[in-house]
Amino acid sequence: MTQSEMQRRIAEDGWCVIDAVIPPEAVAQVRDSILATVAAHKLPDPRSQLDKVSGLVNFDQSFVPYLAEPRLLGLCKALLGEHLRVSYTTCMVTHPGNARGALHADWPFNQQNAGHVPAPYPNALMHVTTIWMLTDFTAETGTRIVPKTHRQRNNPSGDNGVPPLEPHPDEITVSGEPGSVLVMDSRLWHAISPNQSTQPRVALPIRLAPWWLNLELPAAGFRRAQAAHCGRSRREYSAPSTGASICEIARRGQTPVQALGWNRLARPPHPFNPTTLHREPDGRVAALRLTPPRPPAGQAR
Repeated sequence: MTQSEMQRRIAEDGWCVIDAVIPPEAVAQVRDSILATVAAHKLPDPRSQLDKVSGLVNFDQSFVPYLAEPRLLGLCKALLGEHLRVSYTTCMVTHPGNARGALHADWPFNQQNAGHVPAPYPNALMHVTTIWMLTDFTAETGTRIVPKTHRQRNNPSGDNGVPPLEPHPDEITVSGEPGSVLVMDSRLWHAISPNQSTQPRVALPIRLAPWWLNLELPAAGFRRAQAAHCGRSRREYSAPSTGASICEIARRGQTPVQALGWNRLARPPHPFNPTTLHREPDGRVAALRLTPPRPPAGQAR
C-alpha cells in the first residue's frame, strides 16, 4: 500500500495496517525484551488477565528504532505535519480469558479523561493512535474497531447512546502478523478484544501528536495514582514533555533515545511520553501542575 493509499484509508475509514514495521527477524527479540519489562514493572490491575506498563519507553527501548520506520513516519507526517512528538507509550499483554474492553476513542476525545476535547468535537484529526502487534492478531485476539466512526462527533465514552461493552453491529476485528502496526485516527471507536486464544497477546499502544497539541495539560493525576499503587515517588512519573521531534531525529540518523542522550543512562531522566489525566477512584481530578526539573545548585534558573 502506497502512502497516498494509506492516507486515503485513514481519511475514509479511520484506520490502516502497515506490515513488517518491525522486521520479522527482529520481532522475537523485541517481544522477549517487552515481556521481561512487563514482568518487572507491570502495574496492579484488577483484571488478572491484563498486564500493563505505562510510560514504557522509560523501562524498555527495544522498539524505539522502529518509530522512525519510513512508511510509518511518512504517513504520520502526512497526517499530523512535519514536527511530530511521541505522546504515549504503553505495553498491554492480554492473557487467555481476558474480557472484552469498552468501546472508546483515545485522548483527547475520550470523554472519561479529565482533560479532553468536549463532545461534540470538531471534525479534525488531532492525534494518531498506533497499536504494534508483537504476536499474531487473529479473529480470536485482534483489536475490535468500528470503521468510519472517526467522523462521529462523540463516542461511547461520552454517553452517546451506544452501549460501550456490547459488540457494535459494524465492528470488525483487525488481524495482522507480528511486527505489523495498526494506525488509527484517535477518534476511531475501538476496544480491547477478548482473548479467546490459548496464548498471551502482546501489543504496544503508541500515540503520536502534532507539535501544537498540549501534552503537559494531561498527566499528573494518573501518574500520581500510579506512584501510589507502585510505592514509587511521584517524581518518577511527573515531568514536562521533551517536545522532541522524531522527524528531525530520524533525519540525523538517530533514535529518539540517542538524540536525548538517554542511551548513556541507566534510565531516562523523566518520562518521554506524557500520559492522560484520569479521574481518581473517588471521582476527584488532581490537577497538579507540572514543573521542570530544578537546575543544579548555583546554576541560573
